[in-house]
Formats: sequence, C-alpha cells, structure tokens
Amino acid sequence: MDSYTLHRGTAPLLVSLPHNGSFIPKDIEARMKRPARRSADTDWHVKELYAFARSLGASILVPVASRYVVDLNRPSDGHALYPGRKETGLVPTVQFDGNDIYRPGAEPAAEEIAQRIKTWWKPYHRALADELSRLRKKHGRVVLWEGHSIRSHVPMLFDGRLPDLNLGTADGASCSPALQARLTAVLEAQNDYAWVANGRFKGGYITRHYGRPDDGVDAVQLELSQDTYMDEDSFAYLPRKAANVQVTLDALLRACLAA
Repeated sequence: MDSYTLHRGTAPLLVSLPHNGSFIPKDIEARMKRPARRSADTDWHVKELYAFARSLGASILVPVASRYVVDLNRPSDGHALYPGRKETGLVPTVQFDGNDIYRPGAEPAAEEIAQRIKTWWKPYHRALADELSRLRKKHGRVVLWEGHSIRSHVPMLFDGRLPDLNLGTADGASCSPALQARLTAVLEAQNDYAWVANGRFKGGYITRHYGRPDDGVDAVQLELSQDTYMDEDSFAYLPRKAANVQVTLDALLRACLAA
C-alpha cells in the first residue's frame, strides 16, 4: 500500500493534509480499544474540502494512515510542540477525549515506533520536501499550506469553543510579513467566521520545520473548527456548510499565490 497520494500541480503552492488519513493496519487495530478504532481525531474530509485547490494549480499531498498510527505533524524524535501543555505525541496513546487508545499492555514499544516512522512518517516527509524543492526551483518561491481541522470543543487541549479559523505562522517566523499581512486582510474582510492568528495553534512541526521565508519557503497552518463544514458527532460531510467556508479558503489560497 502506498503511504500517501500526491497530486503535482503547476502553481507555487503545496497543500499538505497530514491528518486526513484514517487507515489503521489490522495488527495495530487488534490491540486498540474499540472506540479508538474509529480514528475519531482524524481531520475528517479536509481532502474534499481542499479539492478546489487543484483548479488553482496547487499540489496536494494526502496521507493514508491515521494519526493514531503515527502523527506526521510531530518531529520524529517525539519532541513536544507545546512544552508544558497537554498534547498528543508522535505515536499517540490517548485520544483527544483523554481515553486510552490501546488495551492495557498493548501500547507500541520503541522498536515498533521506529518501524512506523520508517513505513509512514519518512515517506510523507520525503515527498513533502521533494515537492517543495521542485516548486521552488520552478518558481523561485513556494507556499506550503498546512490544512488541518479539529472538533470545536476539546477540553484536553483548550478551554471553551475554538475560533472557526485558526491561522498559525509560528508567531510570524514561518512566513514572510507580507504574506501574513495578506492572509490577515482576507480574514478581516470576511464576516462569517471568528478567527485568530497564532493563538492556541501556532503551527505544528511541518509549519515550523519547513517554513524558511528567507530561503523562499513560506509555511502557514490553518486549523479549522470542524463545525464549519461537517457534523462533529456523526463525522458526516455537510456540502452546503463546506461550500460557505470554501469561499474563505479560496480567498486565502489566492492570497498565497498573489504574495
């Protein structure tokens, strides 16, 4: 099985969707508690949500495996992204609701974690790095757009309700000031969604690692509240809701290209 799919576009824009995958290999699934087998913390339907980006010429990179297998937006050494705050790790053992993923004693050992990194994590990051390099050589500059989503209420990770759109640029370090200004202007101009820049979600490993604006790579993460495009209880995609938020997503990606 391929560990990812890559659509190679023509524009200087790569949309990465590292938490869209929901596949869990049978040998891993057999050791999980039954509720965890739903892979509830998947960034559901972001592949469909961003499908329009092909018409803009964007490249789109999508993984196959669930973040419960290995989290592609964490460093492979397991280093924490938000020291001092609760978060799930490289190979999570708890869900966002705080419940255990594995049956007692069935958690993956170091050797298995290393194999998951080799099988799933490394191929995705090789593909990501190679595509960024291809687009940068062709255009001189490229934007990496990290498309994420999460339930609107996750008490383990944040208090209250999450804003609808959460822009992350590692506090301005992962992209140029000009691009951040363009994106902020788009968000300020729309009236449908609450938003914040560099709030609870400042950008994960991919944004921070690959974002090198001085070297021609701008990286931006957008964490969407799933309530903007789907039913959070059933995981059902809601096309009418999705179409509304896609208007704003389209404006944001066009701002990336304009920058």
